[in-house]
Amino acid sequence: MATAMTRRGMAFIRNISGSLHSRFQVLTGGPQQLACLHTTASLEAKNWEKKNFRLYPPQLPDEPRRPAEIHHSRRQIKYSKDKMWYLAKMVKGMSIDEAIAQLEFNDKKGAKIMKEVLLEAQEMAVRNHNVEYKSNLYLAESHSGKGKYLKRIRYHGRGMFGIMERVYCHYFVKLVEGSPPKKEVKTSFDQAKEYVQSLKDRTIIHSL
Repeated sequence: MATAMTRRGMAFIRNISGSLHSRFQVLTGGPQQLACLHTTASLEAKNWEKKNFRLYPPQLPDEPRRPAEIHHSRRQIKYSKDKMWYLAKMVKGMSIDEAIAQLEFNDKKGAKIMKEVLLEAQEMAVRNHNVEYKSNLYLAESHSGKGKYLKRIRYHGRGMFGIMERVYCHYFVKLVEGSPPKKEVKTSFDQAKEYVQSLKDRTIIHSL
């Protein structure tokens, strides 16, 4: 039994080494040009920075001034996308100064990385998007995405093995010129009224 499992483990290692060798040939311009590395980034994630070059039609004289929008991201961060999600949702809707202040006093690894991304986006807003005051910005969108996961072998006893993953994530942010919109504050009594009304609105499907 142990010999059979050892043979299976050696066959798996040979398959992994063969696939890595073929991918290395693709990266170095080898004979296999049709193969490609799989990435999990969505179409929106691939075109995130291209939104900075979007052109709008000229505005009419009576129209309000269109606020500047800055899209920025950092990819392949050695961090979990789920841990980054909590930080991204925490600062969403805040002004740029408030978000940086909140991240500065957070001792998590993702908070330091997110703070660097926000400072880079703030500098881009002043340098490339004609934003007059760098503090006159707020986070309209802030979310994380799944990066490329790398599978590795974890060796066990008796010829056994397991698969472990090295996780990566992306962070995307959209800054908009102006003050953040005011959130509607609901009291506990308002939430209770909405809950009771939702119970009253229930219906039985396919009933008489």
